[in-house]
Amino acid sequence: MSVVRGFHIPPAAESALVRLLQVLMVLIFAAGVFYQNGGVIVNAGIGLFVTFLPGILERRYDFTMNIGIVLWITVAMFLHALGTLPLPGLDFLSPYKAVWWWDHMTHALSSSLVAGAAYAVTRALQEHSEHINMPPRFMFFYLLIFVMAFGVLWELLEFYISVVTQLLGSEEVLTQYGLDDTILDLMYNTLGGLLVAIFGTAHLSGVSTQLAERLGGMSTDR
Repeated sequence: MSVVRGFHIPPAAESALVRLLQVLMVLIFAAGVFYQNGGVIVNAGIGLFVTFLPGILERRYDFTMNIGIVLWITVAMFLHALGTLPLPGLDFLSPYKAVWWWDHMTHALSSSLVAGAAYAVTRALQEHSEHINMPPRFMFFYLLIFVMAFGVLWELLEFYISVVTQLLGSEEVLTQYGLDDTILDLMYNTLGGLLVAIFGTAHLSGVSTQLAERLGGMSTDR
């Protein structure tokens, strides 16, 4: 089942959109190299690599993700990379600096990916082991708490990376905009986790089933 099935996008169109966004991310990376902008290079490069991970997992480990999930990952990575690129329509400021809601949107999307990964892994462990049992209500709160905890760790990482880059006199890769922004980031992180906990878990059952099968195969090989 496609993540964007409600929009009636056929799988072929979703696949084409993934490729288009990857090409645009290559162009963002190239723009970062041309303008010697380290923040754009790092964020676009890492984001592009993440979008290729589903294909790498399929080729090397026969682990297949629904194209809708791949599109979900790619959109999140693309919007984050685009957010670091200075744009002429924004007086050569990046969307992160010029558009007040951009950071909140990308935090919600990124946290939804974290929540999705946490759900898939936890469900796989639950299916693999009879000693792990999480009723739906407990799983709901578990995902929220997991995303909130991950969000706090991420904000600390942003803070310390910002401090280190300032001490080294280099360009910022991740930017901290103050305590108020941190609180808002955590709120939108929670929103992303909440959306996955309510609507997204049904679309991740295939991923968790494949993970459980891999775990079962590892146990058999021992």
